[in-house]
Amino acid sequence: MVHYQRYHQLKKGEEAGVEDDESNITLGLDCGNSGYNKRTRPKLISFLFLSLLSCSLIFAPQLLNFPFNFSLISSFGDDALAAEMDVTASLCSSISNGTICCDRSSIRSDVCIMKGDVRAHFLSSSIYLYSSKSTNGFIDYVNDLAEDGEEEELQHEKIRPYTRKWETSVMDTIDELNLISKKEDSGSHHRCDVQHDVPAVFFSTGGYTGNVYHEFNDGILPLYITSQNLNKKVVFVILEYHDWWISKYENILSLLSDYPPIDFSGDKRTHCFPEAIVGLKIHDELTVDSSLMEGSKSIRDFRNLLDTAYWPRIRDLILDEEREAQLNLEDKLSLPPSLKNSMELKKPKMVILSRNGSRAITNEDSLVRMAKQIGFQVEVLRPEPTLELAKIYRVLNSSDVMVGVHGAAMTHFLFLKPGSVFIQVIPLGTEWAAEAYYGEPAMKLGLKYIGYRILPRESSLYDDYDKNDPVLTDPSSVGKKGWEFTKKIYLDHQNVVLNLGRFQKRLVRAYNYSLAKKNRPWHLQSQ
Repeated sequence: MVHYQRYHQLKKGEEAGVEDDESNITLGLDCGNSGYNKRTRPKLISFLFLSLLSCSLIFAPQLLNFPFNFSLISSFGDDALAAEMDVTASLCSSISNGTICCDRSSIRSDVCIMKGDVRAHFLSSSIYLYSSKSTNGFIDYVNDLAEDGEEEELQHEKIRPYTRKWETSVMDTIDELNLISKKEDSGSHHRCDVQHDVPAVFFSTGGYTGNVYHEFNDGILPLYITSQNLNKKVVFVILEYHDWWISKYENILSLLSDYPPIDFSGDKRTHCFPEAIVGLKIHDELTVDSSLMEGSKSIRDFRNLLDTAYWPRIRDLILDEEREAQLNLEDKLSLPPSLKNSMELKKPKMVILSRNGSRAITNEDSLVRMAKQIGFQVEVLRPEPTLELAKIYRVLNSSDVMVGVHGAAMTHFLFLKPGSVFIQVIPLGTEWAAEAYYGEPAMKLGLKYIGYRILPRESSLYDDYDKNDPVLTDPSSVGKKGWEFTKKIYLDHQNVVLNLGRFQKRLVRAYNYSLAKKNRPWHLQSQ
């Protein structure tokens, strides 16, 4: 970003200079033949030549359809600037040693890259970069003009490494890091206690961590996007470190890094790296944009990573259950397990994600009975925070249909196999969020998505407000008053009473689709 700003500053000055030259040329021409002097002709030609050269450097790449980084690169002599000026590449896609480059172009997150002698110093909440070479150009020029006591600092950036940049209230709770570049002979080196030979990725697990949607959307998926191309040769350095978060996601973390994560503030040692990525890249809600990924990785590749992460634990769970069943007398007296399992597998499996408190389905028992009558094998799952993630993954990974009311638990659609059915019950006042946060991402994953928007009569709010109240008739107008109104009315104080006759149509459609899919040849079932 520094290079980008510098480019515009210099361009502005260059344009001002061209205007001055043009005014001088105009004055010379206005003098006519009476003021003409042969000695002014070379100067005039020089002005014309410089103007023409400037224009050609600026516009020729666009006219000839060349990449934008053609212009002025040789003037700056900087590979990082070249990458930043190429509109088809990320701003910090290529930087040289001893450089800090920050991409602040995204509304969602800032990402800075430091390359060279990088040293993380927790006491000052700083990451230092010591440059072994003498820098040229603009930075040295500013350094020479700096006040006494500031000459050691070549560059200073500040960043809060969390992916909700636009939300000031939550970003204010995230620890801020100082990224400081200094000359190697500055005299204030921080001695390396631990020397790493692989890059580091710095990020925070603060903010909204504790909510499964935010844990995946703001943390796990951006971490995958940022680090997967490093092939596990990366160390994760975590701000606002939580032991429970590490335990919860250790299966995934172990597939992204070969090294144990570091607690930035808890580990008092100075860790040194050859490179650091500070902050996480994020594409959109619960998804991966393959056009921005090396190797065109997609959300399905992330889903495959989850399969790999949780299969060993799922296999252990299955073996435990089989051992338990063998010891159970009732199971021994019933049908053989192989025959019993084959009969169960013929029925499509539907999982209902049950909610406690607000946005619960109050006639859930009736829904279960109706689903069984249709032909589903039904399981009700309550994803409590203390429930092991692998167990949730196992249930959903083996299901054909998932049903739930809009809320953070819908994030678990990521655990469904592509081609499965996801039915999201959408309460009043949550239409936009339900589609943007879960519906659209589910379709990108390859799920068959069905959004069921309830009618006012299916909302518990129908008993609390007059039937002509905007809360029931025009939820969007209520939402325009502010998030606090949406949260208080529609999220915290609304339950759902499903019209089973109306909802049945969705279930029948999901059942027929799932049954047909099960009866396809096995090599076509993923299509």
